[in-house]
Amino acid sequence: MKQLRLIIVMMVVVCLFSGCSAQETATTKERVKVGIMLSDVGLGDQSFSDSAFNGLMKARNELGIVFDYRELQDTKTYEQGLKELVEEGNDIVIGLGFMVQEDLEKVAKQYPKQHFILVDAVSNLKNVTSITFKEDEGSFLAGVVAALATKTNQVGFIGGDDVPLIHKFADGFEKGVHALKPSASVSVVYAGDFGNDQLGAKLAGEMFKGSCDVVYTAAGFTGVGVLKEAEAQGKYAIGVDSDQYFYAEKAVVTSMVKNVDVALFTILQQYVQKGEMPQGAVQLGLKENGVGLAPIRVMAWSEPQQKLIEQWKQKIENGEVTTKE
Repeated sequence: MKQLRLIIVMMVVVCLFSGCSAQETATTKERVKVGIMLSDVGLGDQSFSDSAFNGLMKARNELGIVFDYRELQDTKTYEQGLKELVEEGNDIVIGLGFMVQEDLEKVAKQYPKQHFILVDAVSNLKNVTSITFKEDEGSFLAGVVAALATKTNQVGFIGGDDVPLIHKFADGFEKGVHALKPSASVSVVYAGDFGNDQLGAKLAGEMFKGSCDVVYTAAGFTGVGVLKEAEAQGKYAIGVDSDQYFYAEKAVVTSMVKNVDVALFTILQQYVQKGEMPQGAVQLGLKENGVGLAPIRVMAWSEPQQKLIEQWKQKIENGEVTTKE
């Protein structure tokens, strides 16, 4: 009799554990899987890729997704990384950066039932949701800040590459500077590289040799060199994509924040909750919290100056000011 009772207890325990195991497996299968092909520099760029990665970590922690990623240094091509992520069985595959577009579209055509997200470029393919930002709007505000900060009436812009996307940063910045100081000089230089901090430092140093005293950079890790050189020379700088104050705390007045993390989290939240993604192209500006300014630090800012920046922000949101060329 005792043996029979022992067998029954053991069977119950086994059933309970089997039930838990089955439930855990089902739960795991129900979780949304996301794969991301990072931009050229990859993790540690202290800018674009890191921001996207933060958005996915937030989605993992708050929405329960699981995610994987690929870096160009490992896959050698974007196409290979994207294919690997598709074949892993991810529900959504993300291509980060305009450089990924050509390869992402190749893969998207091969897998027409796969959901893709392309960040920073626009695709016409039906299975690709495109996310772009109004960098010109945030950069306009960066220009207003530069105009308020400069003592010499000469400021600069250092871009990662001479391409249409980076032109949006440069053009918006120039418009913002000239909105406050029409006579100010704006020097524009393109590094041709998003991953070389020493090159960034060199280009910034050349600008500072003249009378330039504020530099805005949109150049990924190359831009980190710009920020550090500004600090070394006692000049001011404006970062990009994320709040870059902590890389040069004596120089970075603010950063033009491009909220890639917010954009990805919002779309994944919609997918998790409703099982659908936005179709076509999604463009995010100041009004949609897609871009903006990080807290203003380093310099002493008067209340009228702070109000002035807010007024220009409101004008852009209301459509009173055009930030595009």
